[in-house]
Amino acid sequence: MPDNNYAAQGVPVQQPHYQPGPLNHINLQNVGTEGWSSELFDCMDDPMNALTTAFVPCLTFGQIAEIVDNGTTSCAISGLFYGLIASFLGVPFIMSCTYRTKLRSMFGLVEAPAPDWVTHLFCEPCALCQEYRELQIRGIDPSIGWIGNLQRNPNLQQQLRANMMAPPPPNI
Repeated sequence: MPDNNYAAQGVPVQQPHYQPGPLNHINLQNVGTEGWSSELFDCMDDPMNALTTAFVPCLTFGQIAEIVDNGTTSCAISGLFYGLIASFLGVPFIMSCTYRTKLRSMFGLVEAPAPDWVTHLFCEPCALCQEYRELQIRGIDPSIGWIGNLQRNPNLQQQLRANMMAPPPPNI
């Protein structure tokens, strides 16, 4: 059996210029490095939100959108647009997947289990529930709106801005 260790035999071997590492150390723009706090199909972790989302998804979407937009858009306006798109076009994922992307960007989350638009196209209620839970787990209560969360935590806006401005992980 021949020895495959060419460096030991005196043959010059060029060392790789990179050090392979785990996927969560890849440094590409807009790539999340942190996993979601709960799985996509963990809807029943919050049964009240799951029921609300099943019967009135525009409400859940509006609550998420108000937080993700830092209060620049109200829950009512976002929910209304979501409902109109759902009613007239039948494809509310067109709007909701963009908010998943914004939420991921806010917290550096990975785009999983599929691209945002695919997740919302095939699993709209589950995606909305997961996003709602993610905000809750991070100490933000979508049900009280942006102003309610600011009153509860006056530093919220700075914390979210710091999350978005955090430097990317170092190249390895």
